[in-house]
Amino acid sequence: MRFAWRGGMCLALMLGFAVGCRQSGNGVPGGAGSAAAGEVKTFSIRGKIMSVDGAKGSILLNHEAVPGFMEAMTMSYKLKDAGIISELHPGDRITAKLLVRKTSDGYEDPQLDEIVVTAQAKPDYKPTVQYHVPTAGDVVPDFKLLNQDGRAIHVGQFKGRVVLLTFIYTRCPLAEFCPRMNKNFAEIDRVLAASPAMYKGTHLLSISFDPKFDTPAILKSYGGIYTGGGREAFAHWDFAAPLEDELSAMEQFFDVGVTPGDAGSLNHSMSTALIGKDGRVWAWYPTNEWTTDEVLVAMKSAAAA
Repeated sequence: MRFAWRGGMCLALMLGFAVGCRQSGNGVPGGAGSAAAGEVKTFSIRGKIMSVDGAKGSILLNHEAVPGFMEAMTMSYKLKDAGIISELHPGDRITAKLLVRKTSDGYEDPQLDEIVVTAQAKPDYKPTVQYHVPTAGDVVPDFKLLNQDGRAIHVGQFKGRVVLLTFIYTRCPLAEFCPRMNKNFAEIDRVLAASPAMYKGTHLLSISFDPKFDTPAILKSYGGIYTGGGREAFAHWDFAAPLEDELSAMEQFFDVGVTPGDAGSLNHSMSTALIGKDGRVWAWYPTNEWTTDEVLVAMKSAAAA
């Protein structure tokens, strides 16, 4: 299907979106226009559900602007997993992944995946999983992990230092997701290393949500690509995975949605958190759009607090 428009949309608005969609790739680095024909592009989207169509497995969403792709508007979207339609209600506020397929004419087949209800419209409705949206000041639980050396570590041991953590898995095939986070962390690690005081007062954590596959040995080999390997490199940047009985709790606290994909892949949302010296959330970045410069500024502020 192509983008389906509901009542109230004027022709001028529709034409404006079509033009904007084609132009976004010409002016936005890494934007939608960089996709080859047939390629599926993924964007983060947030908005309020206006109506739910169970028969079609779709929702009418009044959403915010999607950076680098489209302006704020109200549109009908099909759900990639129509089985969750009963868990969504008019008035719910959600975050999700918007999937669109590149064609010679533009973009087609918009679908929503990895939907997280951030505010419920029905007070009696309880989703099967309650996700927490990290907010500045939240106390971070002392989650336990196993790092690339097979050594047990825990979040609480880094109190007194500023911790930047993100979520990845080693089999991630999408360059703009886990590999991008790793490259950003590598750049941050390099900049911090130039300042002995900042290096000593900070720590990096790349956390896999695929512990069955991402064993310590795999994490060490994978992490070495970005850290340069060696004990000294991993002393400042751990690659680790939560213990099996803490995986769900950690995903929920940091608002990481993970679902099985094709051929052993995992569909997942993004989550990068900055934790202050007191073990509380300092800042949270729910997309892959943050820059190393802005995070370094935040880390310096947290270190000085």
